[in-house]
Amino acid sequence: MILNGKAIADTILDEVARKVQTFSRSPGLAFVLVGEHAPSFTYVNMKAKACLRTGIRSRIVRLPTLITEKELLGEIEKLNLDPHIDGILVQMPLPPQIDARKVIFSIDPEKDVDGFHPVNQGKLFYSDPSGFVPCTPLGITLLVEKSGLSWESKHVVIVGRSTIVGKPLANLLMQKRYNATVTVCHTATENLSRHTKAADIVVACSGIPHLIQRGMVSPRSVVVDVGISRREGKLCGDADFESLVNHVAAISPVPGGVGPMTIACLMQNTIKKQGMP
Repeated sequence: MILNGKAIADTILDEVARKVQTFSRSPGLAFVLVGEHAPSFTYVNMKAKACLRTGIRSRIVRLPTLITEKELLGEIEKLNLDPHIDGILVQMPLPPQIDARKVIFSIDPEKDVDGFHPVNQGKLFYSDPSGFVPCTPLGITLLVEKSGLSWESKHVVIVGRSTIVGKPLANLLMQKRYNATVTVCHTATENLSRHTKAADIVVACSGIPHLIQRGMVSPRSVVVDVGISRREGKLCGDADFESLVNHVAAISPVPGGVGPMTIACLMQNTIKKQGMP
């Protein structure tokens, strides 16, 4: 089975659009885009299109590559104080003169729709539903569930320990809502295939193209591929899709799997803000 993130994301976006129509005003989502990083332009445009589709007002704040950290923090504070902006997303990566942690920490936690602020990470740790769950981990959970599969009592091996995907996903899946048993693997893990072969669900989020090969997983496994890289001019993921698609029980494609789910969950988070009608 192929986990069709595009189709599932479409249903989520339709639901968000229906909810927005019931609000007394349209929610506002601001994208802060620093520099001339071409992939960042692409990602922000995709997110802005989702806003247009759902009725969420988007604002793209474009800033020069050589902006100082102080100036950037000042722009974020303006958005924090803007009553018409309900969500703030700072597109990564940032130029080297900017401390990304300082930027993330400067965002009002109630507008941190990416879910990266320590307040929202802490709420995730304590299973507090008032916080924002990071969009990609949330999208992964929904992709599996809405495909008719379950996390309940499954052994999940997460390959990658980033603060964007691996760590928050492990935290999320251990909660009673999901009841998964979680193993987190990383660059210092010895004999990676020993862990992935034993998994019911493998989440590949290492950023290493085609790391997960046919011989590393069981035919009963579900493979969720979070990676996106360009290889020989084509987009590919952390899993070798061609060798796995007819070998495993289910797999998400790249593109068309987790990516659309991440954007759909961003729209969900934007209308979740406390105080929205």
